[in-house]
Amino acid sequence: MSRIGILPIDIPTGVEITLSDARCIVKGPKGELSEDIHPLITVVKEDSAVIVSRANDQKLARSLHGLTRTLIANMVVGVTEGYRKSLEFMGSGITADLQGSTLVVEAGYSHKVPVEPIEGTAFSKDGNVVHVDGISKQAVGQQAALVRRIRPPSGYRAQGIKYTDEQPKYKAGKARVG
Repeated sequence: MSRIGILPIDIPTGVEITLSDARCIVKGPKGELSEDIHPLITVVKEDSAVIVSRANDQKLARSLHGLTRTLIANMVVGVTEGYRKSLEFMGSGITADLQGSTLVVEAGYSHKVPVEPIEGTAFSKDGNVVHVDGISKQAVGQQAALVRRIRPPSGYRAQGIKYTDEQPKYKAGKARVG
């Protein structure tokens, strides 16, 4: 049995879960999310919990069991609390500004790089840190990765765009090697 898949998902107050036609719709105070459910997986709503089970022990069904349970749990957290990823802009000449909802990044190129937010995400700025907020964990992570990809952290010095909880690996310079 899947250790994660067998755990029930508690439904907090203010969250409504609708199960219909191989689709799970989660509505909460911050918005609404939906996810398709594979035919090998069964999702049942009982009182204030959601139970995810599988039809058989095929490899595909086993792998989808825990995944489906985690996706539904992430939707519940997203519509109640939301998700946030923070990016730190390090180094001289690497900055970001907000122009409306668009993030404009100056990353040492000959031009500024505008970044439009993915649907369901928003940018906020606090000094040299940019926050990506939203209700979908997948959309927030994707948006943060797209911004980081503009100028990833350098391997030789503290310069680039990194996640605030990321520890970049720095390479040894010539003085340390020889």
